[in-house]
Order: sequence, then structure tokens, then C-alpha cells
Amino acid sequence: MGELPALPDFPDDAHGDAVVWRNRAMALFDRVPVPGTVCRTDGTILLANTSMAQEWRTSPGRLRGRNVLGLLRPSSEPQLEKLKEALRLGHSSRYPIAVSWPAADGSEERYGELTVDPMSDSAEAPRGLLVLLRVLGERERPSARPAGERDRVSPVDGRLLALAAGGATTEAIARAVGMTADGVNYHFGRLARLWGVPGRTALVARAYAFGVLDANAWPPTVT
Repeated sequence: MGELPALPDFPDDAHGDAVVWRNRAMALFDRVPVPGTVCRTDGTILLANTSMAQEWRTSPGRLRGRNVLGLLRPSSEPQLEKLKEALRLGHSSRYPIAVSWPAADGSEERYGELTVDPMSDSAEAPRGLLVLLRVLGERERPSARPAGERDRVSPVDGRLLALAAGGATTEAIARAVGMTADGVNYHFGRLARLWGVPGRTALVARAYAFGVLDANAWPPTVT
């Protein structure tokens, strides 16, 4: 029998070996056909594979730093709260969360299941999350509701909208309400999807049209 072709040896030093395997693992993760990300425990994306980026017609690098809950809308708050509690207690079980999100072209709403696996270097405290998205299908997006049938917004939502209408940046809004910037973006993203608008400017305009904000007041105030 012929001999197998010679392959380059792995580095002898532990550091070099770790670098080789890290690079190989990242290359394999990028080729996984299932959309996936590696996140911090607060949902901030550290690494996204190509399949995940394709869902939003962007590149993996452009998803880095965004919050996964800013992209996907959990369909069940109890599921999300169960995950948060598990992370707080240091549990490492796998948690499924039903989610939905607008299709990249905006014509349909896609839905699926998010699988969250806490990861850590030790058994004591999870330090990251492996998040995989199983796409189940799509449905027609609900149209924005007329002003007479607008959804009620929470006091927090109203204050965020008023601050945005006054020109405050995300960071300034976060400081004013004692929230993280990701938390602010999550609230705005949820309202934008609920009202069927494409961005913050349109969201503020819709808030005035729905009577959430007082059109005769400055600085902007909630009605």
C-alpha cells in the first residue's frame, strides 16, 4: 500500500497548539449551516457565523457588538425569564426560546427556535452563550395598527420615546433611565416591530401620530 501524504506537525508548544485549534474551531463554526452566534451572558454578540449573517443580509463582522435580543423577538417572556434566572444561578442546561424576526426584505415575518447553551471555563459561573437559531418558517407580517387601536406602551417605553424625540443619543437615554444601551435598543426594536416602522425616526413620528407623545409640548412629554 502507498503511504499517506505527509502532514505538517502540530506545534510543540502548548500556546501554538491552542492557537491552531482555536483557528480550526472558528473556521468550522463559520461553516455550520445553522445560524449561530457566541454571545456574552447579556446577549452581546462576540462571534457570528455566515449562516447567521445571511439571515440579515450582512456580514458576520457587522453583527459583532449587537445584542441578539435586538435581532430576535422572544415569543414567550416566561421562557426568557427562565433563562435569565438559570444564568444568575450558574446553571448550564440547554434552553430553547421561541422567537420571531422580520425577514431581510421586510415582506414577511420569520419564526423559529433559539437554543441557548451556557458555556464556561469552570463549573461555577457561565461566561458566555452559544446561541443557535433553528428557522421554522415565515408568515405574513402584521400591518401597523391605526391610531385609534394603538397598543398601550409602558411608562418606560413612553419615557424612552420622549427622550428620543428630544434628540437624546442612545447613551444619553440609557443614563437617564438607568438602563444599558442594549436595553434601550431592545425596547425601541420591540416597539418598531410592533408598530411596523423601519427605524427610530419613524418610531417617534408614529408615537406622535398615536398620541403617545404630546404634540403641543416641548420638551417632548408623554400624554
